[in-house]
Amino acid sequence: MPDLPESLCYLNGEFGPLSEARVSVLDRGFIFGDGVYEVVPVYARRLFRFDEHMARLARSLAKLRIANPHTSADWLALCRKLVAAQAVEDQLVYIQVTRGVALRDHVMPVGLAPTVFMMASAMKPPTAEQRHRGVACVTARDFRWERGDIKSISLLGNVLARQISADAGAVETIMFRDGHLTEAAACNVWIVHEGALLGPPKSEHVLEGIRVELLRELCEETGIAYNLRPIAESEVVAADEILLSSATKEVLPVTTLDHEPVGHGAQRGKPGPVYARLHEAYQRAKRAQSI
Repeated sequence: MPDLPESLCYLNGEFGPLSEARVSVLDRGFIFGDGVYEVVPVYARRLFRFDEHMARLARSLAKLRIANPHTSADWLALCRKLVAAQAVEDQLVYIQVTRGVALRDHVMPVGLAPTVFMMASAMKPPTAEQRHRGVACVTARDFRWERGDIKSISLLGNVLARQISADAGAVETIMFRDGHLTEAAACNVWIVHEGALLGPPKSEHVLEGIRVELLRELCEETGIAYNLRPIAESEVVAADEILLSSATKEVLPVTTLDHEPVGHGAQRGKPGPVYARLHEAYQRAKRAQSI
């Protein structure tokens, strides 16, 4: 077992060293993966898009019939205490809520006290080289469960999907269901066609990433056309640009897909102009939208 850091974490009402945090083996998160999570990015010790992350956490909890254990103000206070305890400026706050502890039974028991766990860690953003040259991705069939709209801790499908790209030396696995783009193992996926940013529509197969609305706002700010609609696999292969978005990657260009360069002409295999504009706008948003 690797040595765990002594950094501060929160578990069920108490703060303490991460290395000493313990939960029951009968916690339904451990037994069933019966819980949800959120990851809030932090820049210069300020939480980015905090209200949007809390809204998504509330939606995920409601879909699993787990009562939200804290108000938004309570969550904010807890997050800020963890952030203040870290030595680094840019961080990720991880929040996990499970249904709680009960004897093993598939039926959802009522009246349980949810298990709440939180920790903060240093953010590991893409390298300058990745931003300059772009990253490689591979494709796969989306074999995960049908409720991708819930940010569930049941992530075995995502783990298997991400391992596909890791084995290929790539950064992400871009997935398709019934011939249409869904998302990557741990990112939302976008394409650029004729200067417009296109993403898959909201559905039970796609997590509503916080950056979906953010990129819409950034497109409006920068004059880039934006649309969510079904995207065929052939459109991804033929795209002018492919982008990933997530809390850690922000927005990141994909320049190789299944070992083939992305894009056309002189721009082939290089980060494109839409990415450049969105990346610049994202940096402005980080400064303006953090609390």
